[in-house]
Amino acid sequence: MKRTAHIGAVTIAAALGLAACGSSTTKPAAGGSTTTQKPSGSSDNGSATCGKPSGSGAYKVAFVYVGTVNDGGWTTAHDKGRQFAQTNLGDKVKTTYKATVKEGPEAAAAIESLIADGNRMIFATSFGFQDSMETEAKKHPEVCFEQATGFKTSANFAEYFGAAEDTDYLTGMAAGAASKNGKLGFVAPFPIPEVIREINSFALGAQTTHPGATVQVAWTKSWFDPTKERQAAEGLVAAGVDALGQGQDSPATGEVAKAKKLPWAGYDTDQSANFPDNWLTATVYNWGPYYQSRIAAAMAGTWKSGSYYGGPKDDFVGLAPFGKLVDQKTKDAIASKLAGFKDGSFYHLTGPLKDQSGAEKVAAGKALELKDILSMDWFVEGVKGSPKG
Repeated sequence: MKRTAHIGAVTIAAALGLAACGSSTTKPAAGGSTTTQKPSGSSDNGSATCGKPSGSGAYKVAFVYVGTVNDGGWTTAHDKGRQFAQTNLGDKVKTTYKATVKEGPEAAAAIESLIADGNRMIFATSFGFQDSMETEAKKHPEVCFEQATGFKTSANFAEYFGAAEDTDYLTGMAAGAASKNGKLGFVAPFPIPEVIREINSFALGAQTTHPGATVQVAWTKSWFDPTKERQAAEGLVAAGVDALGQGQDSPATGEVAKAKKLPWAGYDTDQSANFPDNWLTATVYNWGPYYQSRIAAAMAGTWKSGSYYGGPKDDFVGLAPFGKLVDQKTKDAIASKLAGFKDGSFYHLTGPLKDQSGAEKVAAGKALELKDILSMDWFVEGVKGSPKG
């Protein structure tokens, strides 16, 4: 998905291979560096029993998408990751996908059909697919399953995601610096920890470049619905915000920002070419090398379950190119924080942190642990709206 991290596949694949081997970590290093959790039901030794090639012909791998491959965001990015893996692994692998799959029974049916078609490995890319993936993994121990975002794992069911909150902090810095009145808006999908921690990080970043900045949240209750996203963004602008951020799968928020001539920080993909006048930057993921390394492991019989959480340190998450609205002072400040994320000298989710009511949630000098980050259900001071949606 990521277009700004020009890194070698071998380098990141090596890092990912280490991350997937079942080591146990409960606290992320500063900067959201690679962390893993030992999954229940997995083994620390030996090869995986799932995913082994059956018969001759190309090794078949399938992806289940919640959106369209041309959504300009989340699903587009995952599909570019799939294509990256396909290109690098060559004709010994055949990848396919099912797009716009609804969460629930439809997801289970889609997975069953992919398994019936001979796929030995299934990647699902939406939090709402988790229960179906867990059920199918139990029914099909011969298949390796991987879930993007989530928390459930088993012997043949792994979870993977990235510390987008780290780079969301950096996009918040860009948005805060670009805002004139200090009132920012954020178009958000669902009130789950993944989104809440990203909003908090965006707000904290904005407050470093624009002290006292606030972030108004508008919930859409949908991952991909350009109409709802557009309406939410328009509502925020009507409420007086003069800079926008988002956690949605489409660039509809950017379209509103463009029409209103307001700065916009995107998410998932580099949209700088499409929004040259109001683009700031975006959090982007580097899915391709992960997919390549995990498929290769399954083919070799060395795949193991685990929970992978990559960050800026291993270039799993990063920033899209800056737009012309980001001045050099802000670029330098962002570069300094990014370097801190990478070398472990800086971590933004470190106290003192207060919630919306002003009550202390994290004591001074204490960094949030991974378990707290993955279960975050509260907004930091300066965020307007309910974390319950």
